[in-house]
Amino acid sequence: MVRVEVFGLALDEKSQAPVLILKAVDGERILPIWIGAMEAMAISVALNKVAFPRPMTHDLLLNVLRGLGGQVSRVEVTSVEEGTFFAEIVIRKGEETLRMDSRPSDAMALALRAEVPLFVHEKVLEQAGTMTPGAYEAVLKSEDADKWTEELEKLSENGNKYKM
Repeated sequence: MVRVEVFGLALDEKSQAPVLILKAVDGERILPIWIGAMEAMAISVALNKVAFPRPMTHDLLLNVLRGLGGQVSRVEVTSVEEGTFFAEIVIRKGEETLRMDSRPSDAMALALRAEVPLFVHEKVLEQAGTMTPGAYEAVLKSEDADKWTEELEKLSENGNKYKM
């Protein structure tokens, strides 16, 4: 299992689809996941800590989990099958650990709100990860993203384009 962070959101220049970029904390590997516009918005809102007067969907889910005595402890991207990623939200409730199936984009949006660690199974990085980001237009960058800007243009969509 590899700990990752949300490196940022980008826009695939060819398809104009949002791309969630996860980056291994201990190295240079990245994992691009093509996501929907609404999911990108939910992640962007969490990354930028935008407050709304009423809870949005992921805020509501987090509030419900906490209200029922649960605590999100981590999120894991567990597999990729035929171009579709799978993730699990790991929830602790007392001594019990629950694993909930989720789309990676929803899991990330929830994890960012809960401020919990993010992980990707090694086999997913081996199958879908890359050392070179690719052809995206940067939309949101982290502090060290400048060094990746050139690299984001190199990743082709052939063989490296995966879905949520």
